[in-house]
Amino acid sequence: MSGNLSRREWLRRASNGFGALSLASLLQREAHGARPHHAAKAKSVILCFMDGGPSHVDTFDPKPMLAQRQGEKIGAAAVSAKSQSAPDRVWFGSPWEFRQRGQSGLPVSSLLPEIAKLADDICIVRSMIGQQPLHGQQALLMHTGRLTGAAPSIGSWVSYGLGSESENLPNYVLLNNDRIPNGGFENFSAAFLPASHAATMLRAKGLVMDNITPSDAAGIQERKLALLREHDSAFAALAGEAAIEGAIRNYETAFHLQSAIPDLAAVSKESEGTRRLYGIDSSDDFKKHYGLQCLRARRLVEAGVRFVEITCPLTHQNNSPWDQHGNLKRYHEENAMITDQAVAALIVDLKQRGLLDSTIVIWAGEMGRTPHTPKITETAGRDHHVNGYSIFMAGGGFRGGFAYGSTDEFGNAVAENPVTIHDIHATVLHQLGLNHRRLTFRFGGRDMSLTDVHGEVLRTLIAV
Repeated sequence: MSGNLSRREWLRRASNGFGALSLASLLQREAHGARPHHAAKAKSVILCFMDGGPSHVDTFDPKPMLAQRQGEKIGAAAVSAKSQSAPDRVWFGSPWEFRQRGQSGLPVSSLLPEIAKLADDICIVRSMIGQQPLHGQQALLMHTGRLTGAAPSIGSWVSYGLGSESENLPNYVLLNNDRIPNGGFENFSAAFLPASHAATMLRAKGLVMDNITPSDAAGIQERKLALLREHDSAFAALAGEAAIEGAIRNYETAFHLQSAIPDLAAVSKESEGTRRLYGIDSSDDFKKHYGLQCLRARRLVEAGVRFVEITCPLTHQNNSPWDQHGNLKRYHEENAMITDQAVAALIVDLKQRGLLDSTIVIWAGEMGRTPHTPKITETAGRDHHVNGYSIFMAGGGFRGGFAYGSTDEFGNAVAENPVTIHDIHATVLHQLGLNHRRLTFRFGGRDMSLTDVHGEVLRTLIAV
């Protein structure tokens, strides 16, 4: 069999009826993404995952009362099962100054000076509520809508729902720094969706995507693919068509990536001004690498990738970069130094290229941090908190210069308009032209969805 056959041609020729079944399934899946449920405002998403949980009261939710009452015990009434808390803990004021920013007057802290300049472009949700103050469970909840995993990531649902804009690129890309956040690979899994909708992981630490370089010449690779097709055909009767079709797509995607990605990754083709905008000229390796990720994320969505996630580099003692149980000031400032300029640059760059309207940028951790601490010291930190925290969106039809929901005067609990991650998922899908209740996949005898029986579209967040 020729190694140059297209997937469709091979499926037509394959024996035992497998080819016809696979082709019908393939065409059906491609058609699924060609018919959005309603007019879309956006066509792609970039998730800047601040894994570990940045502090809401030190970024986007100013609480002057914390400084006024710093050192006072929080008392039994402030204890919550959704945070690490006890009555004898004490209130802890923010080490950073909040100021009103832009024409909107949206308060943003001095911890994030570059994002603060874009206050008029961001839509902040200050009333997020999680389910458990545990990194793994919250990370899975944020990505999959489930605490226990074994469900597709939002990136996989977007890929499945929208279909592909490029035959040579995956729909869903993870840009990481040789580490996987708490919750593991299930954060980025396709689970019961076809395997081709899982995240394709790319290293972005240097100027070259070093896990994309082929080890064999193109001719040898094509012969290997032909052999795999032959074996997959024989195995199809045992494993089932869906599993084999996913494997075929993944093989072919990997093959095409090796020709498409090097060109996309060649940031040397960007102007000096653009590279400087993202901080790629920084003397700090972590900041430079994160800037490379953000620039490549822009290049990927520009080329038609539907969903890109960027994780944070690990610079210190644990596996959650923003998880500052101690040394809050030192390490939050370090994380902000690494990410702030590049995230702001991403929004600015998308906007000046006319891409921000069609791209949703999400800045979010899996949780917030307590507004209290065991004891006020120079190395005081904040602990896990899901009883009220903040995230933001920019672009994609979201309102700029706007804050939704609120926490109480200490930032300890949601006071108004509680929002779950299911609501965020529903709203993001809505902006992409997808109805979260109608985007389903039959599995285990029922129609499964990203939001299950939860979630409402937050129309207040959407620009008129």
